[in-house]
Formats: sequence, structure tokens, C-alpha cells
Amino acid sequence: MRQTQILSPTLRQAPADAEAASHQMLVRAGYIRPLASGVYSYLPLGWRVMRQLERIIREEMDRAGAQELHLPALLPAELWKQSGRYGVYGPELIRLQDRHGREFALGPTHEEAIASLIRDEVKSYKRVPLTVYQIQTKYRDERRPRFGLLRGREFLMKDAYSFDIDAEGLDASYRAMFDAYHRIMRRLGLRYRAIEADAGAIGGDGATYEFTALADVGEDTVVSCTACEYAANLERAESGSAARKGAGAKEAGQYGNSPAPERFPTPGMRTIDELASGLGLQPSAFIKTLIYTADGAPVAVLVRGDHEVNEVKVKNCLGAAAVELADEETVAAVSGAPTGFAGPIGLRPDVRVLVDRDVAAMSEGIAGANAADTHVKHVVPGRDIPLDTVGDYRNVIEGEACPHCGDGRLQFHRGIEVGHVFKLGTKYSAALGATVLDPNAREQPLLMGCYGIGVSRLMAAIVEQHHDERGIIWPRAVAPFQVHLIPVAWKDEAQRQAAERLYAQLQQAGISVLLDDREERVGVKLADADLFGMHRKDSHKLFSNRPKDCCPFNPENL
Repeated sequence: MRQTQILSPTLRQAPADAEAASHQMLVRAGYIRPLASGVYSYLPLGWRVMRQLERIIREEMDRAGAQELHLPALLPAELWKQSGRYGVYGPELIRLQDRHGREFALGPTHEEAIASLIRDEVKSYKRVPLTVYQIQTKYRDERRPRFGLLRGREFLMKDAYSFDIDAEGLDASYRAMFDAYHRIMRRLGLRYRAIEADAGAIGGDGATYEFTALADVGEDTVVSCTACEYAANLERAESGSAARKGAGAKEAGQYGNSPAPERFPTPGMRTIDELASGLGLQPSAFIKTLIYTADGAPVAVLVRGDHEVNEVKVKNCLGAAAVELADEETVAAVSGAPTGFAGPIGLRPDVRVLVDRDVAAMSEGIAGANAADTHVKHVVPGRDIPLDTVGDYRNVIEGEACPHCGDGRLQFHRGIEVGHVFKLGTKYSAALGATVLDPNAREQPLLMGCYGIGVSRLMAAIVEQHHDERGIIWPRAVAPFQVHLIPVAWKDEAQRQAAERLYAQLQQAGISVLLDDREERVGVKLADADLFGMHRKDSHKLFSNRPKDCCPFNPENL
């Protein structure tokens, strides 16, 4: 390809709204251009990178035994209503109607569509195991599109789905995809971790892992151990603290000699920081009561004052579709107090109380008194607080003990989710009627797995890890061209003829080449080449292990 012919406009300055390095670099280098908020056009160089990513993904999917197909992006709303996700998915699901008033949605994912297809085409257990995949544009109405390709409303995704008759088969299909994902990430040159994660809106109750590229711009917090291989998303991470391993006061049956609860004034002290400062105590001395609504019903969650509630854990415990902090009116209705003074003693009887394990292990604490400007001390879990629903409802803290090995400490990293693997079980197959006859001629739903990779997000994640102040530094596996040929002076006849000969020889040898045939100053050419980034990583390896007297530009020596 000649550079005078390719659509590759470069910019010397990053767009004002580009926060992430990948967003800045991909726009400046002419790989992408915004069309609307969260919607991008891929220019020729960007699309060549996307094709390289697709090639690697396809090779590993095929190697793992998956078959490629293509499903519609326009999905009947009825399928989503059958699965129960039409209302649950929320405003991110782009809904529309055709001219006859029939409801549709633009597919953010395709569990319903593939379950419907398999329901109609697979009737016997002899047709499974079966794994299929597609690479297709997806649509999600993100509330706040940001960071370029990292969080958009339209994006390219590889989604695969496996179908099995029993748990052993699902385990084998899941392992095949899990291993394939590791191979893909390694081939792309990514620094990544496979971490335990929450299934979110996809659902299912089996193993869930996210493949996360480590990057400071990442919106996910990766929790890992300093001594073992334990890694999890903050939403799923657990602590190996002594409180979690030991018994709470109720289990031990020992409440000590604590006096009865005693109310005392705390004017204007709404927050834990204000209480700790005003009373001269550590935040861990307090029991924090937060009022939530779970599918509209009020719930109180109790955590230690130095801990934060993990809403995903609360949601999973309750099996709720939506959990959010209650507004001031709801807090007052269930506690009789303004926000900041709610406590576990004297809540409205219909309020369910979730007690974090670290609260259950406290000998006593200070809590809100359900009255304005008032708290209560000598509150003993098990004596004054029912411990009917004790569990892990908090975020871990960096430096805590690892829950797996106990020897290491938890450390935090930022990461970009680029892939995930789910065991869905029968969540969608049962709802959509994807059943087969088993060996005993009994009808049973198929066990499903779901495996996604954000292809466009991969491109951005690679740039986040492979760039410097001058531009992108593509790993050779995904560079848009293998060689960027840059004559210093195109007007010079000898240089031009030499470049043309080399260009033809490289192409004949099957090597993709971008020839800079522009009549520009060499500084401009090199600045653009730095932005493009295809010549800056591993280019010397094309000619490594060659005799010193070998002409490096002879294609026969490549």
C-alpha cells in the first residue's frame, strides 16, 4: 500500500475530550474517528489492526473446536422477555419498534438468540457437545461513553456459546475456551490476569472469570495475592482476615460483660470520619448502618466503620435484580432518623438486616440510634443485633491476608476487562426451551457456557500497554503492516527507484508493506511513522540471526 493512497490523516495534538492514552493515540494516528458519542469509524489502518485481532481469535477458536456462525443484531424483544432480561438489563438495552409496532432490541449479547436457534435445530444429546461463535457488532446505550474504544455504545465483540448434556461436558467445554483465551492474550503480547468475577447481567451460577489487561486507565480493580495465584475483581474478592475465619459473638455464645446499650448525643456527626474525630476513636469502633432498596424493598446492611459495602455481594445474597442506596425519605421511613443516624436497633420490623462477618465478630461497637444527632454505644452483635443473615458484604482492603493461602497479602491493580468466560448452566436453555432427549429418552435442558472477547476493546488495551510519548508501538502480531518503508527524499531518483524495487520485492515475498511515497520532509515522515507505530517494535528481529554480510533488504534473506 502506498501512503499517498491510504486514508490515514494524522494529528499533532490530541483531541480535547480524549482522556485515555489509547483514545489519544488512535485518533492522532488516524486509526479511528468519532461519529457520535461512543460511536467510532475505523479508518484503513485501524481496520487492518482489527482484522489481525480477528485472525488470531478465529485461529484459537477453531483450534478449540468452535464453529463460526453469524446471528442477527436485530433481536425480537419477545426472546428477551422469555429470559427475563428485557426489564432487568436496564436502559443500556437499545429498544425500538418496526412499522407494525413489533418490539425489537439491538443485541448487546446473544444468549437468547443462540438458545432459540439451538432449541429449533438440536433435539438429541448426540448432537452435543457443541460450541459456536461469532464476531459481530454489539450495541449498548452507555450512560457515559468514555475513553474512546474502552467504553462505547457500538463495539465489535467475539461471543461464543457452548452446549452440553451434563456437568462434565460443560467443564470440558469451559476449559477449552479458558485455555484458548490464555493463548490469545499471550499471542497479543498483553500483560493480563484471569480473575474471579461476578456474572452481572449475564447471570448463571457457575464459574466466572474475567481476562483483564493491566492498565492504569482501567475501570476495574484487580485484587491479587503477593504469594499465590489468587486474583479476583473487587466485586468478588474476599479477605482472609481472622474475623472471617473465626466465630462471631453469637456462635461463641460469649457476649462479655458489656453494659446495656446507652444513647448519647452526637450533634452534627453524620459520617464515620466526623464521629471518629469527635469521639477520639478509630473508625473500626463503629458499626455503620446503610439503608438500601433491593427491588424496592428496604434492606439494612451493617459493616464496620472502616469498611465499605460491596453492593454486588449484597445483590447476590438477596438474589435481587437491582440494589441501590435508599433516598432520604426511605431512610427516615424505616429508621425514624435522618441519613447518618440510622442504626440496627429499632428499625422498622419489615427491614431485612444483613450483618457483615467482621461486625458479627466485634465484641461491641457504636451505632446510630435511629434519632437525629444521637448514637448508641455498647451495641453487642448477637445480643442487640440479630445475626440471622451474616455474610461477606464488604470490599476487601489492600494489605489484608489472602483468603486462599493465608500467607500473602492482597494488592490492588487497575485493569481493563477484555474477555470473560461464564458457566451459565440452564438459565437460558430452560427459559427458551433449548432441551434435548437424553440417553434415557427424557427431556432435559442443555447446559450452556458463554465466552466473550471485546475485539475493539482489545485494540485499545494493547495501545494502553504499548505506546510512548511519540506514538503507538504495535506488537508485531497485530501491526497493520509488517514493514513501513520510508525513503528519505522521494524526489531523489535513485532513492525512489531503490524504494520501488524493494517495495515490489517485499510484496512478492508475501510481506505487507506501507511505502511512504509522499513528497514530505523526512521529519514529517518519521513523526507520522512514530504515530503509526508499526516499525518500532521487534522490527530488528526481521533481520536477526542473519550473516553480518547479508544484505538486510533482500527478501530472500527474510
